[in-house]
Amino acid sequence: MKITVIGCGYLGATHAACMAELGYDVLGVEVDDRKRELLAAGEVPMYEPGLADLLSQHVASGRLRFTDSLEEAAAFADLHFVCVGTPQLPSSMGADVSYVEAAISGLAPHLTRPSYVVGKSTVPVGTAARMSALLAELAPVGAEAELVWNPEFLREGFAVKDTLEPDRVVLGVTSERSEKVLRDFYAPILERGTPLVVTDYATAELVKVSANAFLATKISFINAVSEVCEAAGADVVDLADAIGHDVRIGRRFLNAGIGFGGGCLPKDIRAFVHRAGELGVEDAMSFLRQVDDINQRQRSRVAEIAEGMLGGSVARSRIAVWGAAFKPDSDDVRDSPALSIAGKLHLRGADVTVYDPQANETARAAFPTLGYAGSAVDAARDADLVLHLTEWPEFRTVDLAEVGGVVRRKQILDGRNLLDLDAWREAGWTARGLGRH
Repeated sequence: MKITVIGCGYLGATHAACMAELGYDVLGVEVDDRKRELLAAGEVPMYEPGLADLLSQHVASGRLRFTDSLEEAAAFADLHFVCVGTPQLPSSMGADVSYVEAAISGLAPHLTRPSYVVGKSTVPVGTAARMSALLAELAPVGAEAELVWNPEFLREGFAVKDTLEPDRVVLGVTSERSEKVLRDFYAPILERGTPLVVTDYATAELVKVSANAFLATKISFINAVSEVCEAAGADVVDLADAIGHDVRIGRRFLNAGIGFGGGCLPKDIRAFVHRAGELGVEDAMSFLRQVDDINQRQRSRVAEIAEGMLGGSVARSRIAVWGAAFKPDSDDVRDSPALSIAGKLHLRGADVTVYDPQANETARAAFPTLGYAGSAVDAARDADLVLHLTEWPEFRTVDLAEVGGVVRRKQILDGRNLLDLDAWREAGWTARGLGRH
């Protein structure tokens, strides 16, 4: 079977390479010239573990290639995956679905035989029904151009595994024919026992944003509790371990810290609230505003703790920030809590030096006024305070004596609650976490 993947950013490039790995011939459609040229050369324009090897392997084999032509895509295959972005609108909390609409309206006029267009982008509920009508209206083949909604559930840092070994496949369909086509397409995955949920458009659209909203709520919940722990003298890590043993709750996503970021959770929960308002049920989702507020407050909270550790002001202090990506195993700095905190401290007069194993360059492009170093030790040189803000494994294994030998003051704030604070204290450091003893 041949397929196309329209939009070859993070989601699309991963989907294209993984489908080639499953044995399909894949044509990626990407209108950004630089990105397309990199992909065609077998290079990935972002960092994602395992993706570079997979993509270069299948570009070299000829199973995966790239174009900027939707006409060529329509001629190449009858199964088309739409993987374009849906960023937050600059004017509101809503999602911008113009790229989805442009992809479908651009492809549809070239569909002259029965075809299936599969939306994977995260969109507000109701978008799929509208896109289905647009597709049927613009395609020469009419209603034989069918839309399916198949949301993605990728975690950055695990995207290849999540594509090849997903924990579920969700299909929003309107006909048995399109369901069969997608069942057959995903057969190599479903045969391994992956659960399949077949439903309608609206439910399929809501699955992704509901999952993200739930995870965001869990993170903000434990961060709110960490403030209470700090005030009461309790330890939030022990607390999370204890409540995590309850099978109804579970331990995952209960690590108190500086909060969530990236290109999905923040904009998805905002778009969810916005869409609920459009549907007249904003009150039902109003709690997500508080979830977002708690998440944003964590960033200010860390900056305030840093000021306290430096005598009430960070002005003229040197601060080392370990981490820039919003999470490890990624170079993505979109809405990164680590960079947001670094920026706040810089604006308050601190001399801030950042180090991230993968995200230095993407961070520099977003925050060029900050300093950047080539290692954790170099970032800490002459620092009055070290902030651990992205949970890369190397930060948990640094040589405490080496770092202690280059700083001006032995002070560290663990914004991810993952360092062994006792070990740091034994090495002569003043070490703090969030809501920890």
